[in-house]
Amino acid sequence: MLRFVVDLDVWPTNNQSKRDLRPFKTQQKISGRLTSQAATACRLQIASYVSTARKHGVSAMHALRLAFRGTPWMPPAAVVPT
Repeated sequence: MLRFVVDLDVWPTNNQSKRDLRPFKTQQKISGRLTSQAATACRLQIASYVSTARKHGVSAMHALRLAFRGTPWMPPAAVVPT
């Protein structure tokens, strides 16, 4: 819990994650469903990957290009204060 006090780059709540998924949930409410369960899971995984990359200053196209090449972008390791 103290990490949020020391590292201001870490969100203390998951509200940002909820806001990222809101467009998908709105579409689901309007149509009654997105698509199949498997397609929905894949779509949300891709959206999450792109959203995380963009939050770290990596363009969506660059992150997707790396993923298609087989070397997906990964966020930097957390720095633990000593």
